Amino acid sequence: MKKIGILGSTGSIGTQTLEVVRNNGDIQVVGLAAGSNIQLLEKQIREFKPKIAAVMDEGNARDLAARVRDAETKIVQGMDGMLELAALEEMDLLVTAVVGMIGIRPTLEAIRAGKDIALANKETLVTAGHLIMPLARERKASILPVDSEHSAIFQCLHGENPRGFQKILLTASGGPFRGYDRERLANVTLEDTLKHPNWVMGQKITVDSATLVNKGLEVMEACWLFEAELNQVQVLVHPQSVIHSMVEMADGATLAQLGTPDMKLPIQYALYYPNRRFLPGDRLDFFALKELTFEEPDMDVFQGLPMAMEAARAGGSMPTVFNAANEQAVGRFLQGKIRFLEIYDWIRSAMDRHRPVANPSLETILEIEKETIQWLESR
Repeated sequence: MKKIGILGSTGSIGTQTLEVVRNNGDIQVVGLAAGSNIQLLEKQIREFKPKIAAVMDEGNARDLAARVRDAETKIVQGMDGMLELAALEEMDLLVTAVVGMIGIRPTLEAIRAGKDIALANKETLVTAGHLIMPLARERKASILPVDSEHSAIFQCLHGENPRGFQKILLTASGGPFRGYDRERLANVTLEDTLKHPNWVMGQKITVDSATLVNKGLEVMEACWLFEAELNQVQVLVHPQSVIHSMVEMADGATLAQLGTPDMKLPIQYALYYPNRRFLPGDRLDFFALKELTFEEPDMDVFQGLPMAMEAARAGGSMPTVFNAANEQAVGRFLQGKIRFLEIYDWIRSAMDRHRPVANPSLETILEIEKETIQWLESR
């Protein structure tokens, strides 16, 4: 029986991962980690009976420990607790479903301990791919993508020469504001932004999808996962979200992975790779679908994508600054403190003042993240 841990078990990916576990019945959950949703984490502990549960906040950890004092689960706290979970001896695979750069250290710790990674935390590779991927190769740890787009690419390359592609065609829905100009974007609200046309996701990633920052992060992640050059990754707006991504091979053949917009498919594929299992849910009805359409992304209006590609070209520590600035700006937007277009302004200003550090260490990455946050908070 495969034994897994989940970082971010109370979020969208985490809860859907547990749904996959529940539906199949042959995976044991040995570790859970969450941020602040202690009520849900308690329910998960009582259902799945993990050996260990980690909570970042000390007060929340004490609260949880009191709630589950009758259970056998060990409650740990802070980053040290996350690292303890990541290196749990009996665990085979760690699902990294936390949001943000907090996932870097536990991912590195799990890889050092020889665990496979089901990666749903794109910031880990965006900011520390130069540390993660060589270590994974050294420790022979598999990095199994959970993002629907990267899972699609991974599936298309299964059985192929993994370096035999010419181009990665990364699809994007276009988000709720596809076709808007900057004048219309200036007046959009948080409520408007969170109405994604196809996917049900957490708030932060939903905002990132609307700005196309998320697609920029995915471009950078794809480069690390598949050893692609930046010019080998092309973004296509595909409003139906039926083709999750494509790969153009050396001989001109283009392979695509299609499916309904359901994150449980890439989650389950990562958990059981290389095997496929039955997954309940809707299937594509091509007679009802009738057409698939594609557009170029509007790089003038949705500046998250071109700024991400600029950060990727600069390399080094610049992707860390891009990501940290976006996290802070999205946080302010969710709090109603800035408007939608100001997200771009925050990222632009942080990138403009930063001088990239080539091949940064983990400590340098975390220090640059902290410095960027402090500078933005002082604005």
